[in-house]
Amino acid sequence: MAESAAEKPKPDLSQNKANVMLRKAAEGKYAIPGVCVVSLSRPSPGSNRTAYHRSPNAAAPTKHPLSSLNTPPPKIPSSSPPSPTTPHPSPPQLTNQPQYNLEGILATVRAATAKSSPAMILLFPWAQTYSSTLLAQAAATAARAAPVPITLHLDHAQSAAAVRTAAASGFYDSIMVDMSHYDRDENLARTRELVQFCHERGIVCEAEPGRIMGGEDGVADTVDLQAVMTSAEEARAFVDTGIDWLAPAFGNVHGSYGKRGIRLEFERLEEVREAVGGEVRLVLHGTDGFDRGVYERCVRGGISKVNINGVLNRRYLEVQREGWRGVSETMEEGTRVMQVAVEECMDMLGSTGKA
Repeated sequence: MAESAAEKPKPDLSQNKANVMLRKAAEGKYAIPGVCVVSLSRPSPGSNRTAYHRSPNAAAPTKHPLSSLNTPPPKIPSSSPPSPTTPHPSPPQLTNQPQYNLEGILATVRAATAKSSPAMILLFPWAQTYSSTLLAQAAATAARAAPVPITLHLDHAQSAAAVRTAAASGFYDSIMVDMSHYDRDENLARTRELVQFCHERGIVCEAEPGRIMGGEDGVADTVDLQAVMTSAEEARAFVDTGIDWLAPAFGNVHGSYGKRGIRLEFERLEEVREAVGGEVRLVLHGTDGFDRGVYERCVRGGISKVNINGVLNRRYLEVQREGWRGVSETMEEGTRVMQVAVEECMDMLGSTGKA
């Protein structure tokens, strides 16, 4: 009789490159930056340009944020900023809606190389729905050719199809199985099934028991915050699905912290660490606005991977808003400023010099 998914022993993935990186980080008391390779964003409401943004699991791509199939972008004759007397069209107002492309990949690899730091490149399922496995292949190629340890991770894969496509591609070292939109029992069952699928292909898995969504004004409803925080019992239930990494919710917010500010419950993080830290690595989402002190406290609490996103996106948006560069120059400058942002995060996380 065949073993059930729950009865099958967990395979030994200790030599998986991403697992090795996180083990060394945990032992060395630093964290690996998981870099969401973010750059282009959509125009804000009221802009006369067409948005090119979709949710991670949307079915089909639309248009590019700074171009139109019918109207070509204005030509900029000079690589220098226009003089005050030079007529120049106003650039569209961009909102903080990320896309993923080569600029972020290059920025991550260059930062890791410059800082002699390990790193992870993070893509979302949007990368698959937009380009099939093309962007993942480019990221994996860049990671594997780098002179320092870099791996490729699929973040927030919210469908079985997204997980299976990524796992079967051979490009990813790790995948976040995010079934949080299902009720608890189905979430755990689906997570267990997909973790097994990934493990059979040598891929390590991450899961997140609960998350708090932020926004322009921070957390909208504080009444149920405790309900979505990760307890030791909830952590145990997810670890029992076979996952390798756990992303606990202890006050960290996906998106903006807003007026509420950053309020992390480090005692809760310690409880989770005591309950399951010997079996899985702890990872952190929702770090917008964190400074060195907050990062260092999280690392002391057992965090060994930290996702970074907004700090890169804002840097690139500033370059776009300047509006006077041509496309290639915008890409080059965007890559440069994102590299600087990643390097700053490596310094704060303590991963500099740890490659």
